Amino acid sequence: MSKFREIIQSETPTLVDFYATWCGPCQQMHPILDKLKDKMGSAVRVVKIDVDKNQEVAAKFKIRSVPTLLLFKKGEILWRQAGGMDAKGLEQKIKNAL
Repeated sequence: MSKFREIIQSETPTLVDFYATWCGPCQQMHPILDKLKDKMGSAVRVVKIDVDKNQEVAAKFKIRSVPTLLLFKKGEILWRQAGGMDAKGLEQKIKNAL
């Protein structure tokens, strides 16, 4: 949990993907997130959190469904969405939040 807290406190915006290995829509998000990371480069950090392995973190942020995406900057949530998105829509949401 302390490592996660350190990551989201960053000056660099951090997109956190809360997912589960058994979740079909979550698996569909992985290539979209990889594409987003390639396109945005160092402008945003992408972190994937398996809710089954990190139940404490998932509970702290009240993750009730997967995938759930949260965008953090300096420890604050700038944007949150449950459910998948396409790469273009996700990039636009991040840019709007920043």
